Amino acid sequence: MASQLPNGTHAPSTSSKPIQLALPLPHAPHSRIHIHLNILKNSLLLFLTTSSAESGSTLAPMGSLVYAMPSRTNVSAQPLSTALYPQSTTVDFATRIARILARRSGKPTYVGNSMSFAAAGLGGAVEEEMEGLNRVIEVVMAEIAKQDTAVNGDIAS
Repeated sequence: MASQLPNGTHAPSTSSKPIQLALPLPHAPHSRIHIHLNILKNSLLLFLTTSSAESGSTLAPMGSLVYAMPSRTNVSAQPLSTALYPQSTTVDFATRIARILARRSGKPTYVGNSMSFAAAGLGGAVEEEMEGLNRVIEVVMAEIAKQDTAVNGDIAS
């Protein structure tokens, strides 16, 4: 529920707490994909990065930030996307994830991505990237479904 501001208007509801998860990287059990997800009423905000035991405490470089918007007239159409902050090594992966999530969730989606599969078992082969992409999509959509169930369950009560 929206909270009331001193001037009598209502502030938008931001009750969604960030969801933070870590998944093992395909073929590299000591490397992880870190997910920071905010499921908002009208949009998704997702940040992705990777870490490994070898990287220690070094910071990941800033990756790409991509925005994707689903088609409101044709749900099977490819969502429109734009790179707000493109980095050549991460922009394609971020765009792919943003478009998939926008289409499946029906919400505008922001994806920040600084993931690197170089530490994976095959050194970042296409198969490893696709496994990582599929796993991220699977986990994010499951979290969206959980929140939708909780919200709809609260309404039905």
